[in-house]
Amino acid sequence: MENLRIAIVEDDQIANARLVDYLKKYQDESKIEMQVKSYPNSSLFLNGYNGNFDIIFMDIELPDMNGLDAIKRIRERDSDVMVIFVTNMAQYAVKGYEVQAFDFIVKPVQYYSFEKKLTLAIKQLDKRIDKEIWISNKTGKFKIKISNIKYVEVISHSIIFHLLNGDVKTTGTLDKIMSLLPAKSFSLCNRCYLVNLRYVTKLFPTQVEVGGELLNVSRAKHSTFLHDLNNYLIGK
Repeated sequence: MENLRIAIVEDDQIANARLVDYLKKYQDESKIEMQVKSYPNSSLFLNGYNGNFDIIFMDIELPDMNGLDAIKRIRERDSDVMVIFVTNMAQYAVKGYEVQAFDFIVKPVQYYSFEKKLTLAIKQLDKRIDKEIWISNKTGKFKIKISNIKYVEVISHSIIFHLLNGDVKTTGTLDKIMSLLPAKSFSLCNRCYLVNLRYVTKLFPTQVEVGGELLNVSRAKHSTFLHDLNNYLIGK
């Protein structure tokens, strides 16, 4: 998971600071980039909400509207965002499952419990989120699901996306394309081919089969490509 967007809705400044510190620590340990925004009450959070978060850490006992009611409102607009309730009364947190909460953490939050539950949440997000990217060419703009990309071919300044359902050609640089795609799922087998590792089916000394097509593996990229493929296969 990359560029994880996280909201903290917590009126207690000390509890909020603790969660922010834990997220910074988790980010340093996991190398997952995070954008974290804190809200002191439900109203401010609801007024600015437009589906722009992946995970919400929601306090249940808030001054203006309790966290359960706030998430009920969120569910009217967003059925996918992952919610982790934070409370000092576990019996209230159980009610969170009525609004499809992922889990809850009891205050005072300890890092061990926080780290375990956040890791599980991220793994769940990785399974269900199929990110999309936009590309453009002379005929218009196209939205492409990353999971549909078998590999990307680079010829000078031309970029060809080889998809499950055909090809789309655009212009640009390899660096730009690589910045749009998850680094753990894509790897260069040579300077011309950026491979989606999920579609690798066979590996030969100088070639790799990707979605039924054979691509050359260069000597310069061979070791790095094997390393990336191995990490992908073991889920690292």
